[in-house]
Amino acid sequence: MLLGVKGLTKRFAGLVAVMNIDFKVQKGEILGLIGPNGAGKTTIFSMISGFLKPTKGDIFFDGRKITGLSPPKICHLGVTRTFQLVKPLSRLTVLENVMVGALQRRKSLPEARLVAGAVLERLDLAAKAEVPAHSLTLPERKRLEAARALATGPKLLLLDEVMAGLRPTEIDVMVRCFADLARETGLAILLTEHVMRAVMTLSHHIVVLHHGRKICEGTPERVARDPAVLQSYLGGVAP
Repeated sequence: MLLGVKGLTKRFAGLVAVMNIDFKVQKGEILGLIGPNGAGKTTIFSMISGFLKPTKGDIFFDGRKITGLSPPKICHLGVTRTFQLVKPLSRLTVLENVMVGALQRRKSLPEARLVAGAVLERLDLAAKAEVPAHSLTLPERKRLEAARALATGPKLLLLDEVMAGLRPTEIDVMVRCFADLARETGLAILLTEHVMRAVMTLSHHIVVLHHGRKICEGTPERVARDPAVLQSYLGGVAP
């Protein structure tokens, strides 16, 4: 087990955003975390990555308890996340943005440049390496967000709706990239996404949330036919 979440609960005053959630992620596994807007997905991401502290429950990563650690410490251990609202360093080039992520583990600028260049190739952004980040389209900024996270050299990558707004061909590039990374390097991925074609293609396992509670867990095939999931999230029709 690379990541273990046990009894995770988060309350905001009288609102219970996440209630008693358990799941595990293995090395090289892609786990989809899905549910309607407001189901608690991003709250769980924020607790795992250290941006929020759980009200109750524990988070274990790579053999140690990380509950309540700061985001920099958790990133240094090998957990990196993306954000729905992408905010690149607009005055830097695309390559320089990714180099910032690479410097998490690399000791020199030449090393960081090599890592950043390789990541941009994977995400089909190499042609944009020297342009200012502010000139990118929204879909390109989404890919840049993923590239910056990958450049930190994570063991676990948390992808928070990185495919929203992408065209089908761009989604295919992202899906192929992440599937290859998981298979070739052992990178584990926790994915939340509303592009169900991508979720069903990528995920080895899926956890479904509704109103902050887990209502289903299993393979994509099982989840897509679960009556509770069809009723609450997939509109009553299996994809």
